[in-house]
Amino acid sequence: MKQKSAIKTLLQTMARLRAPDGCPWDREQDHSSLRFHAVEEVYELMDAIEAGDDVEMIEELGDVLLQVVFHCQLGSERGAFDFDSVCERISQKLVHRHPHVFGKTRVKDVAAVWAQWEKIKRAEKLGTRHERPSALDGIPKHLPSLLRAEKLVKKARRSGLSDAPDPGKKGKARSKADVARELFELTEYAQSRGWSAEALLRSQIQKTERVLRRREKTAAPRSTRS
Repeated sequence: MKQKSAIKTLLQTMARLRAPDGCPWDREQDHSSLRFHAVEEVYELMDAIEAGDDVEMIEELGDVLLQVVFHCQLGSERGAFDFDSVCERISQKLVHRHPHVFGKTRVKDVAAVWAQWEKIKRAEKLGTRHERPSALDGIPKHLPSLLRAEKLVKKARRSGLSDAPDPGKKGKARSKADVARELFELTEYAQSRGWSAEALLRSQIQKTERVLRRREKTAAPRSTRS
């Protein structure tokens, strides 16, 4: 009951801020103007998690939740959706995509869970405007380049479109420390030449993705690797 009361209070507070006699700043916001606030709050939450600071985590989780509630309030005002519909949707999705928990399906490991999740997700979206015909679909375009590259590599490997690189082909195998140092040195070098490492990687991701998508359309995929 306490949890329901706290959520109700938060929803009422947000509605009050958006009321005609509410806060001028809150009243002038829309989904678009808020989109980067959500990103910033998530990064602040990451800082709190990495610091192991529970007090900060409570505050930052609240800020992330506020973004959800704010968008739900805006959706409610438009008659499009509200907080309850968002909660119901995610609850239904979690149950549907975890038949090994809520049903009788059996999975042997995390790789099988991932494959099942992707299969169910594709089936859910089949025939809709959100359909994802490519195994590479669904990577947010606004992710920072390094995160986006990691997502692309992971999807490509799991779908059999690419293989893990052979460490022996380019000299000795690299340790985590080697990779970290090389990434930083490449960033330093790009900066010294007046280039943006972020932009360079983003450009390379786009080129690589085009190659992978052509491979997906014209060639039989390679054996999938987890």
